[in-house]
Amino acid sequence: MPHKILSPSILLACGLCLAPLQTMAAQPAAAHPPLSAPTKKQRLIVLTDIGGEPDDTESMVRLMLYSSEIDIEGLVATTSVWMKNDTHPDDIRHVIEAYGKARPNLLLNETGYPTVESLLAKVAVGQPGYGMDAVGNGKDSAGSNLIVKALESNDPRPLWVTAWGGINTLAQALETIHDTKSPVEAKRLIAKLRVYAISDQDDAGPWLRKKFPDLFYIVSVGAYANATWTGNNAVIDGIDNDRISNGWLAKNIQQGHGALGAAYPDVGWGMEGDTPSFLALIPNGLSVPDHPDYGGWGGRYILATPSVEGLGDSVNGGIPIMPETRPIWSNAIDAYTPYVPSDYGRAIKPGDKTFKDFRVTLWRWRDDYQNDFAARMQWATKPFAQTNHAPIIKLATPDHMTVHSGDYVGMSAAGTTDPDGDSLSYLWFDYAEAGSLDKPIAISGAEDVYHAGFTAPVVTKPETVHIILKVTDKGMPSLTSYKRIIVTVLP
Repeated sequence: MPHKILSPSILLACGLCLAPLQTMAAQPAAAHPPLSAPTKKQRLIVLTDIGGEPDDTESMVRLMLYSSEIDIEGLVATTSVWMKNDTHPDDIRHVIEAYGKARPNLLLNETGYPTVESLLAKVAVGQPGYGMDAVGNGKDSAGSNLIVKALESNDPRPLWVTAWGGINTLAQALETIHDTKSPVEAKRLIAKLRVYAISDQDDAGPWLRKKFPDLFYIVSVGAYANATWTGNNAVIDGIDNDRISNGWLAKNIQQGHGALGAAYPDVGWGMEGDTPSFLALIPNGLSVPDHPDYGGWGGRYILATPSVEGLGDSVNGGIPIMPETRPIWSNAIDAYTPYVPSDYGRAIKPGDKTFKDFRVTLWRWRDDYQNDFAARMQWATKPFAQTNHAPIIKLATPDHMTVHSGDYVGMSAAGTTDPDGDSLSYLWFDYAEAGSLDKPIAISGAEDVYHAGFTAPVVTKPETVHIILKVTDKGMPSLTSYKRIIVTVLP
């Protein structure tokens, strides 16, 4: 007999919910201890052509605010097609020093912020020249040595290397490993790597993908206009783009937020083009970094061999577009209908316009992560009681389930709380593209209550459904947390 999942109403009637309804919003406590940073964090080394244009510095400021939730193991100044012979590690140090002035206050809001001294010790310089001309025997650098050492450590966690500019420093590190390690050991070390490149900004990217066919690699091939990361700063017709405006940045980030806010420069060409490379590493309950196809703040990507047909001859800056020789993680497409507030009745409802392209996979979350950025910038100057903190979701049902066609799947977030005692709004939705079905699942009941459900579709083979719970508080700015429920549907 197919296993039946009890509906939330039955769970409540039986008294099986993990927390009663009245506990769903926590009351403010007399004291406000800082929130605990996650114990298991993603490891990160950043390669940045900082100093070439303002957006790397902007992204570095944001990264400092999340250094409590990501293990930063290296900040490496590199070259790129836009800055072929210079590196600017002092620009990294400048941001770290500004962070140092904010750190005492940040620690009032969340534990785990690293010391200035530890971050300064992780600043290094990469290859001193451009692209593959600076890679080869005897061309190791402090930056490439840092990558090798991080891979050789006994830490079992994957090592993320994000390239905000050129990636020849990673190419040198892997060339050194290839030349000095046994094939078995080289394969083991390379398997620990996770690479996210903000497009190809030197000729080392295509070389890496061809020479190391097992290397985990996320990149949008071709010109910048083809890149998922542009969803971070693209002005989209038909939505509110205020949170990427210069006025919003001045008010919420730059002015009146201490030394770290003042270190955030004006936009030169585009706001924070490099930030998407680490957004998926932030543990918000949505992103699963090792599964780019699941989607999250950093966008969604599929593993395939992308065609370069129709992309022209070169990437921005004149980097030749080379045929891809094997599958990589690259652009995926989402269809997204934003929800809009309703004056009467249900608090929210689907809007009238649906968007569908590769940038959607990223900008669909943009308002949420910009609000989160603004809240953390407030942490830089204010104590816990005067700032906002994201809700803490507690599911009363499993986050992984196996059901059969026709089963009713009940889901509940009873027990969800807010650190500041704010009122909470709920949204359950099927992230159809993240699952294996080719059609969306209708969620029963109202969108804005703490429990929901759906009837498992009829399938002829095992399929997966990804249900996202989005919980948003009514603080200023409003903050969002998520939970992903993966349901395997059997025939």
